[in-house]
Amino acid sequence: MTTSSPEPHPGLSFRAFVALVAAIQTVVALAIDMMVPALGQIAQSMHLGDGNARQWIITSFVLGFAAAQLLFGLAADRFGRRPILIASLMLYSLASFVAALAPGFAWLLAARALQGVGAAGAQVLVVAMVRDCYAGRRMAQVNSLSFMVFLAAPIIAPSLGQAVLLIAPWPAIFIGLGLYGMLITSWAARRLPETQHLSDRCAINWRAFYGAVRLTLGNRTALGYTLAGMLLLGSWLGFINSAQQVFAEVFHVPRLFPLIFAACAACMAVAALLNARLVEHLGMRRLAHAALCGFIAVALLQAFIALGGHAGLLAFALIQAAMMFCFGLFTGNCGAIAMEPLGHIAGTAAAVQGFVNMLGAALIGFCIGQLFNGTVLPLAIGFGLCGIVSLAVAAFTERGRLFHPQTIRDLSP
Repeated sequence: MTTSSPEPHPGLSFRAFVALVAAIQTVVALAIDMMVPALGQIAQSMHLGDGNARQWIITSFVLGFAAAQLLFGLAADRFGRRPILIASLMLYSLASFVAALAPGFAWLLAARALQGVGAAGAQVLVVAMVRDCYAGRRMAQVNSLSFMVFLAAPIIAPSLGQAVLLIAPWPAIFIGLGLYGMLITSWAARRLPETQHLSDRCAINWRAFYGAVRLTLGNRTALGYTLAGMLLLGSWLGFINSAQQVFAEVFHVPRLFPLIFAACAACMAVAALLNARLVEHLGMRRLAHAALCGFIAVALLQAFIALGGHAGLLAFALIQAAMMFCFGLFTGNCGAIAMEPLGHIAGTAAAVQGFVNMLGAALIGFCIGQLFNGTVLPLAIGFGLCGIVSLAVAAFTERGRLFHPQTIRDLSP
């Protein structure tokens, strides 16, 4: 399959490929965002004494998601993308049903971790399949378009979760996630072809795996942009972890959370669409670096307002929307830049990058969330620090040459 082909596979158009990729990616967003409105109800039903303990419901999923990616990367390069993708989606669906029947908090967290494992397979395989089919700015365009469709999930997911809670208890949310996972599994089984060349398949060889890991982590561009993306994702997970508490305990408007969260997600979708139009003309680096600078400026504004004690709901919502716009502009380009030099080991590279990205982001987000003290100040400081360090990492990676249009040469044979 050549990267210059306008279609990823005979019989599957560019639009159909993007739509299916986006649909598969939504299982992650739904598993996280639909749960946020239910965190308070789960904490009450599980009799959790520590108010911040509810954040483990998000973190356990993300940790399971992070830990499993290396395994799926090996399997993807050995057995092909399609069978592993379908198996991981089936695991996601099964774990969702188990979570709905969990008799206690420990069982719920275990099911959430397994749900994250299944979602990890879907994510790793999608990234590898995109890299199988495209490279360079065309790959960034696929990432941005699929990211835009994928962001429909965060826009509606909290509202869906809130709507379910109006008519049923929180386990119904997990039942819905399981049914959706089964639907996506059926779609992928019927429509998605194998994207990996047979000549690229290789037996599981730990020495070769170690070599691929070294190549992935040893490439300056790949590692630098993986870490830069990890930092911004960590700040976003910090918001997810504490959002329900912020709206319920700081602003006392828990029912407004789905609406404001949807507005923020819509800003990310607009940014992704704008990026898909601009990346061919301006390049990935110029857009990514500009987005980082904008993210930092808005985050520092939020911290300044919070320190002054003037953090009202309207100001908080507008600032979050602006930061999410910058986040959406940055994400697609950052991921494409990180994968560009590693096309010949796309499966393992996607797994290693995903492992580093999600594990680091989960820990950063958990730390930010656990610092919640009844104000938005810890969240504001977390956003600002993550943005500043991310820009510093990008500058170090580019040897101080930010905003240049360089395209890193593909290192595949």
